[in-house]
Amino acid sequence: MKVIPFQVPKTEQEAFRLQIDRLPYFYDRLHQHKEIQIMLIEKGEGTLIAGDYVGRFTAGEVYLIGSGQPHVFRCDENYYHPRSKKKVQAVSLYFDKHYMGESFWHLNEVKDIHQFLLRLGTSRAEDILQKEVSELIQKISSAEKTTRLILFLQLLTRCAQSKKLKSLSVAPINTGTLDEDKRMNDVLQFTFRQSHRKIKISEAASIANLSGEAFCRYFKVRTRKTYTNFLNEVRISQACKMLIEGNFSIQSICFDSGFQNLSHFNRQFKKVTGKTPSRYIQTSRAVTG
Repeated sequence: MKVIPFQVPKTEQEAFRLQIDRLPYFYDRLHQHKEIQIMLIEKGEGTLIAGDYVGRFTAGEVYLIGSGQPHVFRCDENYYHPRSKKKVQAVSLYFDKHYMGESFWHLNEVKDIHQFLLRLGTSRAEDILQKEVSELIQKISSAEKTTRLILFLQLLTRCAQSKKLKSLSVAPINTGTLDEDKRMNDVLQFTFRQSHRKIKISEAASIANLSGEAFCRYFKVRTRKTYTNFLNEVRISQACKMLIEGNFSIQSICFDSGFQNLSHFNRQFKKVTGKTPSRYIQTSRAVTG
């Protein structure tokens, strides 16, 4: 996808940058930065787009975003209401391997970490790794000087060695002009706002100022998926939220999330999540319960 370059503040004396965000909602424009990001979401929920991945994010999760990976943590619509009292909170570690000097990464003791970082796309910590990384991030937040650096290297080591890091996207990076960046973000914002209803390709194409055929080619080249597939994934993400909340029937969620019939909704839901809506409810309640 075409993305907005994002500059991470840093001083020359830092091996990595620790940033705590407490905001009404997360930055909602598709963007990228050269720094690798490790992000613990303490409050907030919505849809994550990262490379060619689209899926839900919720509080308590830990994500690793590789260098240059296009991504956006787009909060649910209720975070944007003028009178909303909802807030997000996250702790992020940003670092570029150049911060520590190129020669550092050639040391035998850190070669495995270096290879891990070079391969990193977008991943989510699962099970015991999520708990361990969350605890290390909290310790890093309150630590100082050498202790902070040691804990940071422990965190990288644990991630590099773990089999509980789920890869979400290894999509290559596409660069583009500022006009193309704006075009793609306009399409994304339109899709998030209007996904609850039927959307014609011609509508999305008009947002991008392209013909229908040109838009389909444009979107496929930059996202590795059709616009229809992307739209369905956004809708399924919203449906997952409503299923977890448990306030609506599966049939009403089907139509409220933008699908036109229940059988198509069920097929798409299983295609995206690997589960039927009923099974998704059961497993989600088992985790939260």
